[in-house]
Amino acid sequence: MDQDLFEKGLAQRKATLGAEYVEKNLAAADELTRPFQEAMTAWCWGFGWGDDVIEPKTRSMMNLAMIGALGRMHEWEIHCRGAINNGVTMEEIRAIIHVVGIYCGVPMSLECFRVARKVLEERGML
Repeated sequence: MDQDLFEKGLAQRKATLGAEYVEKNLAAADELTRPFQEAMTAWCWGFGWGDDVIEPKTRSMMNLAMIGALGRMHEWEIHCRGAINNGVTMEEIRAIIHVVGIYCGVPMSLECFRVARKVLEERGML
């Protein structure tokens, strides 16, 4: 594993998802999951999020659309919080969900709205 890429990824992961969440996940890693956590931090967050070509807010918006399209609501919830941390507004989240509904169907958009409501209420944004 590239230690520099891991450190870069760790900083970006914490900035987006919150240090407490990331540290909890890394602390819970064991001999089965630790290599994946480290590789994912280096690859997804260091390599994928580590350049300056696309700013974090736009990456978060892209993630919400893609994860919503995949129907991975647990991850969507995590990345919804991260998107808010990266400056995505309630109005932008709503617009993203509209696109998910158009391209992935109404049931998927309803699931995204359900999770968005939970996150937005937690954050006092709704």
